[in-house]
Amino acid sequence: MQTQNSSRILRMNELHQKVGLSKSLLYALIAAGKFPQGFKLTSNGRSRGWFESTIDEYLAERSAQEQT
Repeated sequence: MQTQNSSRILRMNELHQKVGLSKSLLYALIAAGKFPQGFKLTSNGRSRGWFESTIDEYLAERSAQEQT
């Protein structure tokens, strides 16, 4: 069963605040394949979203890499 936070969708404004990186750096990391890509919120739109749980997992993995 998913928790309420795991199904929460973050848009770029919330995303960059959560991870502490600028929007331009996030876009560069996404383009380089070093950050989760997110998904389109509408089939023909440009807006993207990220599940908060995906971002939490990414941050946990990055933290674990730094500790090794």
